[in-house]
Amino acid sequence: MLTSVLPAIKKVLIITTVALTLAVNYCFKYKFDEQDWLVWANKCLAQSYDTSADAKLKKWELLITPDSFIRLRKTYAKGKQEYYSFNLHKLNNVDYVGNPVAGILELKTIADDIIVQTRNDRKGDVDSMTTALNIPLKNIPTERLDSLEEALNYFKEKGL
Repeated sequence: MLTSVLPAIKKVLIITTVALTLAVNYCFKYKFDEQDWLVWANKCLAQSYDTSADAKLKKWELLITPDSFIRLRKTYAKGKQEYYSFNLHKLNNVDYVGNPVAGILELKTIADDIIVQTRNDRKGDVDSMTTALNIPLKNIPTERLDSLEEALNYFKEKGL
């Protein structure tokens, strides 16, 4: 009689073990929150921005803000500044042209939603709008690029 009960007990133990394992894994699975995404995305952009793409570049700042804006400021040797800014909820498409060694991250919007300001230019100061922001990147493996796109999409959805 005991031998006929053992397979049923074994089956219950296996099902219980699997259920407990899934429950524990689900409960303790770490999920990025907003601050994690912000820190990681800014670190990724700072480490991967390719300054060698523009020989006259003296200084640059590239960041994603907590209110879902991406901002890029370039300062050149003779004082000219270029400033790009847009809210990521206007982001329509993220594309990367290149390889893990070097390439261009293309951020596109549907309409002219990207602010472009030029200051201290010998041609004069110009304020305009555009639909694309091209960011030169270097040393960015595919997995890191995919994760950066996930972060950008997180802030896009946050802004909606």
